[in-house]
Amino acid sequence: MQKSQNKLFAYKLVYKRIHTAILEGVLKPGERIPSARALAKEMGLSRGSVEEGYALLKSEGFIEAKGQAGTRVSQNLIEQPKPSLNEVTVRQPGFTTDLQTTDILPFQLGIPALDAFPFKTWARMAARNARNTAIDNLTYPSVYGLPELRLAIAQYLNLYRGVQCQPTQVFITSGYVNSIKWITKALLSPDDKVGVEDPGYPLTKLILENERLTPAFVPVDGSGVTIPKEREIKALVVTPAHQSPTCVSLSLQRRQMLLDWAAGNDSWIIEDDYDGEYRHTGLPLPALKSLDTQDRVIYSGTFSKVLFPNLRTAYIVVPQNLVSRFEQLSDLYAGNVAGLTQLCIFNFMQEGHFTRHIQRMRKLYRKRREFAAKLFAQYLGNNLSIEPQPGGMHMILKFNDPSCNDVEIANKLLHEGLYSQALSQWSSKKTHPGLILSFTNIKTEEECTALILRLKALL
Repeated sequence: MQKSQNKLFAYKLVYKRIHTAILEGVLKPGERIPSARALAKEMGLSRGSVEEGYALLKSEGFIEAKGQAGTRVSQNLIEQPKPSLNEVTVRQPGFTTDLQTTDILPFQLGIPALDAFPFKTWARMAARNARNTAIDNLTYPSVYGLPELRLAIAQYLNLYRGVQCQPTQVFITSGYVNSIKWITKALLSPDDKVGVEDPGYPLTKLILENERLTPAFVPVDGSGVTIPKEREIKALVVTPAHQSPTCVSLSLQRRQMLLDWAAGNDSWIIEDDYDGEYRHTGLPLPALKSLDTQDRVIYSGTFSKVLFPNLRTAYIVVPQNLVSRFEQLSDLYAGNVAGLTQLCIFNFMQEGHFTRHIQRMRKLYRKRREFAAKLFAQYLGNNLSIEPQPGGMHMILKFNDPSCNDVEIANKLLHEGLYSQALSQWSSKKTHPGLILSFTNIKTEEECTALILRLKALL
């Protein structure tokens, strides 16, 4: 009796699996389905149970036998939309608003100019690395990061960002979230207070809360983040090159005061240098870490903003006296970025493509920001004012009417296919309403004009 019931259940399981796949568009009319023998082996069922399920599907017209061509989904069915394998969720960091899209949205933040990336160079180099893969390359990569890449990063930071460090101080991570988690686990205890810039990147606050830490808002003014007044603050996350989102650069005096505060308060500074290379006026400023003589700064960098986000590769630089502490936690918090990915980045840096690419992007971003600012002022000057900024990959548009609800406007634009973020959602207190937009992927003045006119119509 039990055996008979199991057989009944088995053929229905086969029927349901194929039936659901057809109705949901996973299997399209004319596509071949597995043979009864193959599916029976895969599902651990008897061949008779699978054939019985197939017989029911044939009787209902869902599948048909085609002899040597195998069993296929009936051509007589109306094709269902097939789920896109390229769909990604575009979300504002820390917010609930989301939108399904297969493309980069206009004004989308955090995306470098992908049209200007040297794809052919990268593809040729990646193919060479793949062809030369040896058995040793197939094992688990070092939890600290590929030694050659750590050396290349140390050399780059010494030469271009003023950060004096050894390769052993560099640890490879899988992105900003991974970097912050590793740093806080190594240096802080649950319930410790961590200062965050106000306004500041919303995701930082969420990461800290998720790690059972207490975010403490530290105001930002025209010289950058101010000096924390609470002595209980054990660490401070800062964006000195271009404060996120205001793009204000941390002044030299404020940098020195901040380092003195960290040393006197026995606190840490986590420097997020997410786009420090991109300054539109003059040369890029050295990193805050370059002034750190008392080893209170942990430096965080990323390849996502410089190369492309899909790499999911970043790095941190820790003081020499903390290396062993970070090594002890590496098995738990290391990003474990694929060795082949790390090797490609290393070759890109070693062969000189990395610095040349940054130099090209610096000129390109300056040009794209200039024409975007000019066109926004031309078409929306009565409604918006554009905040001046020395560098960065985004711009801030503030509404001239302080009663505007920038959250509603940002959500409306997003659902009409124009990405933006409300300035008020980056602050803990009431702020002047505005929008944060990226200009990096706006290729021409004509394209920018068309987008601004769309935005103007929606406003």
